Amino acid sequence: MTIQHKERDDRGVFYIKGENGIISELTYSKDDNSVITIDHTETKIAQEGKGYASKLMAHAVTFARENNLKINPLCPFAEVQFDRNPEFKDVLA
Repeated sequence: MTIQHKERDDRGVFYIKGENGIISELTYSKDDNSVITIDHTETKIAQEGKGYASKLMAHAVTFARENNLKINPLCPFAEVQFDRNPEFKDVLA
C-alpha cells in the first residue's frame, strides 16, 4: 500500500487508501518554527492491528528528517511511538 500526502497552508495528512477509501490517516499542523504537531492518528476498525498507523508514523518521521522539521507528538498514539522507537528521538520537538 502506498502512503499518500496532502498538505495545505499549515495542515497536512498522511494516509493509506484501500478499495473503499481511506483506511488509515495521520494528521498534523505545522507552525512557523518548523515544528509539526501530530494531532490525530486513526485506522478503520476492520483494518486495526495491521501496522498501518505505525507505517504512517515512520513516514512522518522520515518526512520531518527530509524537511528539517521537528515533531510534537500530541496524539497519544504518536507519543507512544516516540517512547517505543528511540530512533525517532532526533526529530522530537
